[in-house]
Amino acid sequence: MRPQKGPEKVPNGSVVKREKVVRYKECRKNHAASIGGYAVDGCREFMAAGEEGSDDAFKCAACGCHRSFHRREVEKDDICDSSSTSSSPK
Repeated sequence: MRPQKGPEKVPNGSVVKREKVVRYKECRKNHAASIGGYAVDGCREFMAAGEEGSDDAFKCAACGCHRSFHRREVEKDDICDSSSTSSSPK
């Protein structure tokens, strides 16, 4: 397991926290693989079928496939907190 990076300080004294937002997009399950073809069901975005922490949280409510069949998209957000070390002129 790799160590997690904590908040970073930037030259102006602000603290930047990095967060990852993961979204699951269109389903890529090949429903015709058993007969040597290629056909997807057209599901455009993963919607969990159950509450977080349950087994159904990994099943798509729209197409019934497991979350791993959906394209994973990672977005990185930087949150800047400039109030932590602000200096005021005297």
